[in-house]
Parts: sequence; structure tokens; C-alpha cells
Amino acid sequence: MPEGHTIHKIAKDHGKLLNGKPIRVSSPQGRFAADAERVDGAVLERIYPYGKHLFYEWSTGDVGHVHLGLFGKYKVYKTDEPPEPRGAVRMRLTASNATVDLNGPTACTIDEPDARKAILARLGPDPIHRNAKPDAMYEKMSRSKRTIGELLMDQSVVAGVGNVYRAEILFVNGVHPRRPGKDCDPVELQAIWATAQGMLRDGVKAGRILTVPRDESGVPPGKRIPRAEATYAYKRDSCLRCGTEIERADMANRTVYWCPTCQPV
Repeated sequence: MPEGHTIHKIAKDHGKLLNGKPIRVSSPQGRFAADAERVDGAVLERIYPYGKHLFYEWSTGDVGHVHLGLFGKYKVYKTDEPPEPRGAVRMRLTASNATVDLNGPTACTIDEPDARKAILARLGPDPIHRNAKPDAMYEKMSRSKRTIGELLMDQSVVAGVGNVYRAEILFVNGVHPRRPGKDCDPVELQAIWATAQGMLRDGVKAGRILTVPRDESGVPPGKRIPRAEATYAYKRDSCLRCGTEIERADMANRTVYWCPTCQPV
């Protein structure tokens, strides 16, 4: 499932192609057809990302909502003559210069503005947003008996953090994923938030998850850091810093990774 940096990058890149333009909206697959008719031909004013959600603000006052889930993918065609749809295209957005197809999302709807408010109300702060306030995250974590590894994956606690960033945020701060949230002191929680901000924002700029600085990766300047060398603990056999064998376990329906030396119980 895409993590928050991917969602913000999509909003930025697609916005450059579509924002401020009248858009032909259709559903080649058919499942989105009724909603598509509500905004077909309207101007797309803005694509607003939050956590793992995308919101499309239309000149009609309607708000589109997309959650990619595990299988959702976009395909962009930068042409004034879009090709025939490939696969089960749920939503097609066509401007004068580009077409964006969406396949396989968990959610794809056109709603009243109140629907967006309801979704945002149940989400925690998004570290990528400049005006995000982490107080609600601090409060929930500091009062919880649940593990910090579970809390970081709970979108109602903090929005946009997924499995890769969970492992990397905890590694950098030396926090074991099984530590209860209530056992983390305020300084640790502040460091977790600051790390999440830095990593996710860097992900937007890089267009990929890259949590290891080049000087630690060992990759020479000018060469792309391979995916296997771009993380400290996630899916590694041994810790990048100390060489200890990485441990793993199921947590919040995903595999969590940690170094028992750098992140002691």
C-alpha cells in the first residue's frame, strides 16, 4: 500500500497537469459512471492529499475521494489523444494535454464536502503538511498500552506512515517496536514525529523511500542508491550500522523489522 509520500507526490504531479482545467470524467469500467457524470466537464480546482487519501475539489462544489489501498494504481498519458483504456479503469480524467487513469482503488467516489470532513476527522496529523500539529498524536501514544509499532500504523494516530517508514522511524530513534506507547517519554515522541516529518518529506522530493544518507549507504556520489541499500532495517538481513541480524515479527497485520542491538527492549 502506498505510504504518505507517494500520495503527496501524486497530488503534486497530477495537479500540474490537471488543476485549473475543465476535465472530462468517465468510468470505462462502469463502476464509477454515476459519480463521474456529476463532475464531467467541471474544472478541477485542486487535488488535496492527506495521509493515504486524495481529495479532488471540483468547481461544482463536489469533492472526489480516492484511497488506493493495496491494488490501486494510476497511469498517466501526456498526450492530447488518450489510448484505449487498459484493464478495468475505474476513473479516467482527461484534460487537453493529459489523461490520468485509475485502476483498482479501494475507494473512488464523488461526495458532498461533508464526506471529506468526516474522513479527516478520523485521521491523525499528517507529518508532511506544514501546518500539522502533533499534539493529538502525542496524547494518544502517551496514554496507550498498545505497542509503538502498532500505533505508528494506526492512521487515526498519525496519517501516512506505513510499514517501511514504521521500521525506519523506530530504528533511527533506537525504539523497540514492542515498547508500549505509554512507556515512551515526551522527548522520544517528539523525536519520532520529527523523524516522520523528515523522512516522508524527503520521500516526496525523491519520489521514493530513501532513509539512509549517502555517506552511510556506501554508494558513490552520482550513482543511484539501490532499493536494498536505501533503508536501515526494513527487509534487511543485517543491521546497516552494527551488522546484527535483523529480527522480524507480525505486528498490525504486517511484518515489522528491528535491530535488537540498536533497538534494545
